[in-house]
Amino acid sequence: MLTISIDPIAFHIGSQPVTWYGIVVAIAVTLMIVIIPREARRLGIKQDLYGLFLWCILGGFVGSRLTYVIGSWDRFIADPRQILGFDGQAQNGMVVGVILAALIYMAATKMRFSGLLRIGDAVAMAMPLGLAIGRVGCTINGCCFGKPSPFESFPWAVIYTQRAALPAEFWGVPLYPTQIYHILWNLLSFVVVWRLRDRFKPPGSLLFFYFCLWAVGDLGIRFLRVGDLVVPGLQQAQVLSLGILAVFLPWLIVIMRRYKLSAPTEPESEGC
Repeated sequence: MLTISIDPIAFHIGSQPVTWYGIVVAIAVTLMIVIIPREARRLGIKQDLYGLFLWCILGGFVGSRLTYVIGSWDRFIADPRQILGFDGQAQNGMVVGVILAALIYMAATKMRFSGLLRIGDAVAMAMPLGLAIGRVGCTINGCCFGKPSPFESFPWAVIYTQRAALPAEFWGVPLYPTQIYHILWNLLSFVVVWRLRDRFKPPGSLLFFYFCLWAVGDLGIRFLRVGDLVVPGLQQAQVLSLGILAVFLPWLIVIMRRYKLSAPTEPESEGC
């Protein structure tokens, strides 16, 4: 049995705790800031991306925090002061927040939508790695934990020692290692996106494809996670994942079909 006993607090600066979760998220953001401009240059994108980065980082934080607060509303309504904090994030809300922030940035700077889609294809190369690294923080923290598992060995179960992010009734109980499943799914998504990055046309199609990959994995893994149901059989996050699929899968099919129909066909070779 794999027991996760790492202290979520890495060290203190004075009286302020610095958590592994915060360190890992900082590493993930830094990695994305390094990868995206490199991929953008490969795609021939010359725009300054750092303003867009700032908007998306802020949008991702607000979206992830808002989704987490809504999902744990009973806790926060009892003490609204906790709403303005950093102790909980939701990756699905982060994805939605990044999308909305990018659209706001596009409108504010009068960027063409096609230009934003080209940048999105560069983002699709970095996002799965960033999310995978972020889930390492979740694994140490104990948040995003799975339901009690009938198994007693890894990879079907892990045990957590006492920690604040995990309710006391789950301490020492075999749980599905859903954080690790999220890591593996994001790494697999990165490999798929990397291998197919030059095959998706027109601009935006690689990004839409990745969104669909992410949503499928998030939807499936959450059946093994603890969470309140907002509709029969589905948690809030799963409804959001279905919404992402409902938007981006048809959009992907339409733009790829239109591109294929509009692409010039090669003339048939004449026989001898």
